[in-house]
Amino acid sequence: MLRRQSSTSSRRPSIDPSRLVPMDRTYQLSGTEDFNVVFVGAGNIMFGSDEGPWNHSFRLEHKLGPRLKVVALIDPAIERATAVLQKKCETFVRSAYENTRVYKTLEDFVRNMTKKEMPRAIIVGSPPMFRGTLQPGRDIEMQIMKYFPGVAMFIEKPAATGPASEIPEAFAVAKKINESGTLCSVGYMLRYLKAVQMMKQIIEENNLTVMATIARYACAYEAIAKPDWWDKSKSAGPIVEQGTHFCDLSRYFGGEVDMATVSAHSLEWDENAGHLSKMQIDETAIPAENRIPRVTAATWKYDSGAVGSFTHLVALQGHNYSCELEVYADGYQLKLVNPYVQPVLYIRRPGSDLEEMHTFPDDDPFFSEISVLIDNIEDIEEDPETAQILSSFEDACKTYELTWAIRLASERSRKIKKDSETAAEAAAPSPA
Repeated sequence: MLRRQSSTSSRRPSIDPSRLVPMDRTYQLSGTEDFNVVFVGAGNIMFGSDEGPWNHSFRLEHKLGPRLKVVALIDPAIERATAVLQKKCETFVRSAYENTRVYKTLEDFVRNMTKKEMPRAIIVGSPPMFRGTLQPGRDIEMQIMKYFPGVAMFIEKPAATGPASEIPEAFAVAKKINESGTLCSVGYMLRYLKAVQMMKQIIEENNLTVMATIARYACAYEAIAKPDWWDKSKSAGPIVEQGTHFCDLSRYFGGEVDMATVSAHSLEWDENAGHLSKMQIDETAIPAENRIPRVTAATWKYDSGAVGSFTHLVALQGHNYSCELEVYADGYQLKLVNPYVQPVLYIRRPGSDLEEMHTFPDDDPFFSEISVLIDNIEDIEEDPETAQILSSFEDACKTYELTWAIRLASERSRKIKKDSETAAEAAAPSPA
């Protein structure tokens, strides 16, 4: 069945911040019939961990209540998947999981599925290297559209993490999703923050044109003990894998980026200022050419003429990150601080040099993005009041393209610098 999609003309949709209510104040949907869901991936993003607030199953349980029926969990690690289901069955949400079946692949589920198990939504939380392409085994979106036409999809970000040469494949997947009319939401949850929607509201109500976006993301590297994260041949590097949220928010406010204008520089592991004293992994086990930069600083022009910049740093110790986004328009400064943990929005308006401070207790963008998806699936009558999905797959591909453009620009700058140093050494007179 074809469903309503956010049109290209409204590719920067917004939601009234007052409609983004906390999970514990949300009414369960009034329907009584089971709501079948398939989970693809049994990892932390789906079932939670101590590393962060992500946990899609938890949000679906609260949105759908006893209606939720997870008919299948797809993960090649059968033992891990079975173990997480066992834990769920020992809690008050047992009814959602007691009949869940585990399969290694989506095709296995399709072969064994009964008519009663037809899903209404498929939640994809598998690693990004297994999605966002047209290649067998890395084409989960194409498989879903083939076997479950018209069934809504939720896809985690980023769209993919393959080589830059595969970016056109991600856009080809987006084209197929658009052409099929499939309802699809991508997990750029920061768009759903009340603070972000308040910023959008101010811009729209005052008919402002954004002049500049300035983003900064400083991670606490001491807490990152996953070796693959430090290997850009496996994780695609910190800009593509981690900085993607802030590149996406920059685009959300600034609009489309002129990719030809992207310029970037990096501080690398082998430069004096790039030494880190509290790394939890043995970086010598990673080939030198695959070690990640410590700092990446990028600038670009938006199609509107506005300017964007983003600096990502692997610099802090401890556990807390330091992240900020500033958006400037004529007379206005909108500064979002600490969006991942306790968002604070500082606003400077015309007529005053003082900053207003707004806090947003109990805001949960992970719940809001799931809630909006379910509301759209249930919205058979296409109620104009139903909140729009804020990130389509095509939009996510454009963010993915920007992150790769930043990484490639920084690598070009590094090569130019090294080539220049090599040339200077070769031209230097030999010692007598």
